[in-house]
Amino acid sequence: MGRHKHNKGKKSGWKNKTKWEDEACCSAVDKLSLDEEQPGENKKDFGRGFPFPLLMWDLGHCDPKKCSGRKLDRLGFVRSLKLSQKAHGIILSPLGQKCLSPEDHEIVAHSGVAVIDCSWAKLDETPFGKMKGGHARLLPYLVAANPINYGHPFRLSCVEAYAATLYITGFKDLGLELLKRFKWGKGFYDLNRELLDIYSSCKDSGEVVEAQNKWMEDLKLKKKQQEVDDYDMTTIDDSKEHWNPNRNFVEVSSSEEESSGDGSETESAGESEEEKENIEKEEVENKDIEAKEEES
Repeated sequence: MGRHKHNKGKKSGWKNKTKWEDEACCSAVDKLSLDEEQPGENKKDFGRGFPFPLLMWDLGHCDPKKCSGRKLDRLGFVRSLKLSQKAHGIILSPLGQKCLSPEDHEIVAHSGVAVIDCSWAKLDETPFGKMKGGHARLLPYLVAANPINYGHPFRLSCVEAYAATLYITGFKDLGLELLKRFKWGKGFYDLNRELLDIYSSCKDSGEVVEAQNKWMEDLKLKKKQQEVDDYDMTTIDDSKEHWNPNRNFVEVSSSEEESSGDGSETESAGESEEEKENIEKEEVENKDIEAKEEES
C-alpha cells in the first residue's frame, strides 16, 4: 500500500510539472525545483534552472576568493571550458567585430553566453584566439560596480558581464539572479540603469553603438562644462583689485606687511631714506654759504 501511495504522489508531481511548464509566468528557479524532484527525466541541466548555458574560459589569473566567475561556477550557475572547447552562443571577447544588442536574443536563448575570465593587467598575454565560437561580441560602454574596479568604464567582472548581456538581450531577471549572489551585485544594475534601458531599447548593433557614442560625447561635454564652472572668473572678489588670477592670493595682516615684503619694496624704501639725508645736507650747506656771503 505504501508503495502505491508513493507512486500516486509521484504521478501527481508529474502533472504539476506539466502545468508549470505550460504557464508563461513560470520562472527558471521554479522549474529548477520541479526538475530536482524528478531526477529520472532525460533533460539537459544548464545549472540552477537557467534555460540556456552560462560558460566560462578560466585563465587562472584571478584570486579564487575574489573571482566572481569562479564563485558562480561553485554555485552551479556556470560551467568552465577548456581552451580547446568551443562555445556556440554569444562570446564576450575583444576579438568581436559587433557590439552586443537585443537582436542577439535568439542566440542567447538557444546557446547561452560565454565569458573569458582573465586579468585586465594580463590582456596582452591572454590567448583570445584559442577561445573560439560562432558569435563573438563586444559589450558597450558600462561602468563597473565591483569593489576592485568601481566606477571604471568597461572593466566589468564576470558576473557583471553576464548580467549586462542578459539585460540587453531581454533576460534582465536572470541577470538579477546572478547579481544577488554578491553583496554589491544589485548596485551594478542601479549604477547603469539608464544606459541599460537605452541599449535594450535599440534595434540592432548599429543603434547600440550610436547610443554609446552619444552618451560618451555627452559625458565629455559635461566634464568640460564642470571645468569651466570650477574656474568661473565672475566669482573673483572685487575687494582684491590687483589680484592676479594666475597666482594664489594670500591675505597678509598689517603687522606682517610692516615686517615683510619682497626685495624690490625693501630696496626702494632704502633709496628714499638716502635721498632725504642728501636733501638735508644740501640745505645745511646752502645755509652756511648764505651766512658767509652775508658776513662778507
